[in-house]
Amino acid sequence: MFDLKLYGYTETETPADGLIPGRIAELRREQYSVITELGEVKAVLKGAFCREARARGDYPCVGDFALLRHNGSGVSRIEKLLPRRAQFSRADFLGHAAGHAKTIREQVVAANFDYVFVVLSLNKVFKVSRIMRYLTLAWQSGGQPVVILTKADLADDFSAPLSQVRQAAPGVLAHAVSSRAGFGLDALGEYLQPGKTAVFLGMSGVGKSSLVNALMMRDVMAVRAIREQDGRGRHATTHRQLFMLPSGAMIIDTPGMRELGLICADEGISAGFADVEELFAQCRFSDCRHETEPGCAVRAAFVSGALSSDRWKFYLAQTRENKFASDKAGYIAEKGALWKRGAVAYRKEQKNGGVWV
Repeated sequence: MFDLKLYGYTETETPADGLIPGRIAELRREQYSVITELGEVKAVLKGAFCREARARGDYPCVGDFALLRHNGSGVSRIEKLLPRRAQFSRADFLGHAAGHAKTIREQVVAANFDYVFVVLSLNKVFKVSRIMRYLTLAWQSGGQPVVILTKADLADDFSAPLSQVRQAAPGVLAHAVSSRAGFGLDALGEYLQPGKTAVFLGMSGVGKSSLVNALMMRDVMAVRAIREQDGRGRHATTHRQLFMLPSGAMIIDTPGMRELGLICADEGISAGFADVEELFAQCRFSDCRHETEPGCAVRAAFVSGALSSDRWKFYLAQTRENKFASDKAGYIAEKGALWKRGAVAYRKEQKNGGVWV
């Protein structure tokens, strides 16, 4: 018998007769591995639940708690998703929808975690702007962000990048580690306590899989070499998976993400740039554009050094991208609805001998 509470489960409702709770630990194609009190089982989505999830565009993901009907001699069925206390989402840019317009939807990557480990390596791909984008989505998720700079053993001086991160994101904890040398890993024990869950986010080749292996104290993930010319890597992780560490904490590893779109990230931007948005209320004019207006608190903060120009640029870039993605998603949804109504009218026309109705 498994104690599901060790996996972070807290009973939010009494399961219906015949259903048992479980936590999704892995997803491969359309089959889930679920940790239950009866052990780890394979499961698929119940037909009705699958149709509902497809309509919502919200399928169960790794880290989710669910209720399932256990099948001791075959594949079990997931019948209900329990409420999420945190979820990490990204903008998912998909094929072409009705009217040949590219669609944008929210894709949930992981759920029910306490910390978001934003992982970036101290090599050629290191960019503070990239970290800031991950941090915004981390704040949006409901988890506490922690920046992990890997491959510290290859850096001549990792104190400078750490300082850049701390200056760009005041209040966010940042650590430099080396999975190969074991350097800095002890500091992560503060977060990896029994029953706690952390999700790893970062590009391919930044060392997420090596970090997972180091924390697990054994090789559970494949590791691939990066390209020396640009410091980029190939996907070592091809699916999302939850691991139980020797400490009793859990980590969710995710495939590397080269494209990380912001969508509906207003709360994350406000949380990550609270100091910036607090200045707006201090401007003389409520419609201040923070350019040449007299009494602008933002420009005054530049002069005093309270706000750096880089941090302001990060804020502007993210708010513009978020607005564009959100507006475009709404526009595409409206265009798709119009196309669908037109198609229905056309089919009616054909049924009525070419008379448009």
